[in-house]
Amino acid sequence: MKLILGALLICQLAKASLSTQPPSGGAMPFNLPKDIDSMGRWRQARHFANLEQSVEDYNAAECVASAPDYATSLVRRWLIVLPLDERFDPPMGSFSHGHIQTGDKMSLPRNFWDAIQKNKAEVPWLFEVSRINGVTGAGERVEMPIDMTDPMLNKVVGGAVDFRSPPNYIFLPRWMMVALALKPLDVVEVKLVQNTPPGSAVKLRPHSTAFTKIGNHQAVLETELKHYSALTKGSTIPFDYNGKRYYFDVVELRSAPRGERVSIAKVQDCDIAAEFVRPKDQMKRKN
Repeated sequence: MKLILGALLICQLAKASLSTQPPSGGAMPFNLPKDIDSMGRWRQARHFANLEQSVEDYNAAECVASAPDYATSLVRRWLIVLPLDERFDPPMGSFSHGHIQTGDKMSLPRNFWDAIQKNKAEVPWLFEVSRINGVTGAGERVEMPIDMTDPMLNKVVGGAVDFRSPPNYIFLPRWMMVALALKPLDVVEVKLVQNTPPGSAVKLRPHSTAFTKIGNHQAVLETELKHYSALTKGSTIPFDYNGKRYYFDVVELRSAPRGERVSIAKVQDCDIAAEFVRPKDQMKRKN
């Protein structure tokens, strides 16, 4: 009954966020049935509760019971995805205030804070969010927004805005959900990672030439990058400036100190050189 009541609390949020074109096929232990939108409230709640119970059972058996020690039991979980929104915005005066969608911070359950403490993780605290083969979205990827191509990423790395998400849930900024082709209530794997290489250089492709025409656009770039703990090649990240949102494809990343090409690099507390390549709208006009 407790799980049913908990599921009802997320019912309205989930209904408002579910894809209008859910994956084909029936329900799996870690997926909702394709006709969830046509069900009554109580049937929906039951399916949400079953999904939560399946995730909780997996975590108890595979992440906790099988771990060699307590510290290790905290670092990995399967979690149910929900979209991060302004209710998670830190108080005014906090560094991440106003950057819920223009940064890489996610809301995680409490066990990850305990994982940081027990494993003595050094800052920046980074978390890898991965699609689970055959489980996430029943093995299917959602359609991309208009004018975007699926980068076919299976993992991204970011930081935490807080650790107050309910157990078994994670709240992600929209660009992360797009990068991984996720819809709300998909199941992903999340891990505390401590081996992400420091970045030395990044190449970004603006979607709009308008950003490069800002007089101090390089300074704006350096300021906004501070809201990202790490970058993933192939992802598209947003910045806000003067009330307008700009998008950038992460084209190339190099690690320090040898300048090797890498797929993921941390940028927080790193001396990283950022440069632009030709804007996406110019490439389209040429073609």
